Amino acid sequence: MTELPSLRDVVDKYELMAKKSLGQNFLLDQNITDKIIRLSLEAQHKPDFSKDAVFEVGPGPGGLTRAILKANPQRLTVIEMDTRCIQIMHDIQDAVGAQLQIIEGDALKYDFTANDFTDRHIISNLPYNISVPLLTMWLKNIRAYRSLTLMFQKEVAERIVAEPNCKAYGRISVLAQLTCRVKTLMNLNPSCFTPAPKIWSSVLLFVPHDDTPSAEVLQKVEKLTELAFGQRRKMIRQSLKSVPNLEKICAELNIETTARAENLTPQQYLQIAQKI
Repeated sequence: MTELPSLRDVVDKYELMAKKSLGQNFLLDQNITDKIIRLSLEAQHKPDFSKDAVFEVGPGPGGLTRAILKANPQRLTVIEMDTRCIQIMHDIQDAVGAQLQIIEGDALKYDFTANDFTDRHIISNLPYNISVPLLTMWLKNIRAYRSLTLMFQKEVAERIVAEPNCKAYGRISVLAQLTCRVKTLMNLNPSCFTPAPKIWSSVLLFVPHDDTPSAEVLQKVEKLTELAFGQRRKMIRQSLKSVPNLEKICAELNIETTARAENLTPQQYLQIAQKI
């Protein structure tokens, strides 16, 4: 890869202006992309990705792609729907060979588990406009992955790690914290990106809990949080009134039905889900 042109030269060569419709903001500083991978590996106590399959969504000009490849994954699969970036990926593929697999398409429709790898990681500077739907999709099937290293708008990241009893706490907080240990690896100034967004970004590491809830229970948690946070100003005896035997379940779990959505911990939502 040492023969590859600089990222800025790549952007100039392909006239790669970021598309707002695709939620693109390009990270062109290789020092930063290298640091993201280094921090992710250190937090997981891993020397590299040499035995693993890594997936990247929206690689753009390939800054993070290059950093991942330096960590020597057994295979790196990039999923990209911007045809301008596909040729850039082919340029990198020419340098590294079959280690890089290129998928042109929509990540929301891609089956990330349709291979025989047991150690899967997802690493991505996520397109802003689909970051939460992608994360939700992965968390529902989190047992299929070893880790997720993902960049979000800082405001979204704060929602993910938010604790109960605050405005930022919501459905994605509950789902993320029930399924994973979530760690903030770094925050990035808007000036790090091209074009510069108006807000900061954050990189989060998600490592699945050893005892993640089953898909069936998580589906119930999703329904509960949809009901509760859909009327977050109301007491749960009202917002969750459609839940059978709610009063009895809450009494058994020592949960006050006068509590509101943001007052319940992720574990309490899980406990209710396990009883319905």
